[in-house]
Amino acid sequence: MDKELLRVVIILIGLLVMIAMVLWHFFKSLRERRDSDEYLDDADYEADDEFENGDDVYDAFPFEADVDGDALLDDDDIKPTPKTPAVEAAIRGAAKSTLPGLIEFSLVARADEGFNGNALFEAFERVGLKYGSVKVFERIDQNRLVDFAVASMVEPGTFPDKQIDRFYTPGIVFYMQPREVDSPLTVFDDFIDTIDTLADELDGVVWDNQRQPLTADTIAHFREILEKA
Repeated sequence: MDKELLRVVIILIGLLVMIAMVLWHFFKSLRERRDSDEYLDDADYEADDEFENGDDVYDAFPFEADVDGDALLDDDDIKPTPKTPAVEAAIRGAAKSTLPGLIEFSLVARADEGFNGNALFEAFERVGLKYGSVKVFERIDQNRLVDFAVASMVEPGTFPDKQIDRFYTPGIVFYMQPREVDSPLTVFDDFIDTIDTLADELDGVVWDNQRQPLTADTIAHFREILEKA
């Protein structure tokens, strides 16, 4: 064999041996790393949650606690998101939009001459009605706002501010606007109580908005509507 060719063969054999050694070391280290991972598998930790150090025994997971999944989903502990004032105002406004715009009842005198001005003013004062700037009587709330008003059946519906002893009217009309008051049902109850009291004191007959005698059923119907606000 030619010396030059022999030298090439020897070099190739040496390279193959070196490559084989490198591959052998690579696969050996890979196998050792795999064995190490298996040794540190999670199952090994589950075997014992405690370890010893001399005479002392320590909990490997000191902050672990039992958690009741059902308790986390307890409906009683789930608080609804509080409504903002704007949302609450919008809800109240939507509810009030379904209320009647006006409730109108009347008190008609039994006597042919009607109600006298003096008797009216005295009765209005006893039930707490105030003579307003537009010359009708009004129920004023704590915020100085009008809950309902009382007008005369005689056009233009006002009461005189002088010579009231000469004034007569066949009846008076009570007006309430449920959409304009804060507590429609509360105001309505006061509205009815005031009408009933004046009917007794002035000897009158109460009419509903259809000019028919006001009945308990009609009152209950209006209360049911106003309760929704």
